[in-house]
Amino acid sequence: MSLEKARTYLESKGFADRIIIPEHSSATVSEAAQALGCEPGMIAKTLSFAQEDKAVLILAEGMARIDNRKYKDRFGCKAKMIPADRVEDMTGHEIGGVCPFGVNEDVEVYLDVSLKKHETVYPAAGTDHSAVRLGIAELEECCGYPEWVDVCKQS
Repeated sequence: MSLEKARTYLESKGFADRIIIPEHSSATVSEAAQALGCEPGMIAKTLSFAQEDKAVLILAEGMARIDNRKYKDRFGCKAKMIPADRVEDMTGHEIGGVCPFGVNEDVEVYLDVSLKKHETVYPAAGTDHSAVRLGIAELEECCGYPEWVDVCKQS
């Protein structure tokens, strides 16, 4: 179901042909990099945070980690991951396939500047066996030109 939501969304943006369905799992950064044959940093992982009853997704380069001070300075609250049992309800996608494509209407999406060190990135496409190959400008377009943030530790 989540793959179809992501596919429908990507079709509307003209990028459905970029979806990749690898044979092996892409649920974690290391699994995705191995399945796609790329560097772990090229995986655009989607981090899911709860801000009160609102979901905030931040796409960051695969090896990046959230800097709690930067997050709090930017969003005015502590970085709190969405509880596992609420991820699908709050984002529209299951754990392992959370992505910015076809999410629930009230979800806010941000891109972390850590992604800018790569020309091509691979976010998930709604399942733990999917990805989308996109350039940075294409990622911006697919995400509706979201705001860039700097909330990760320097790697």
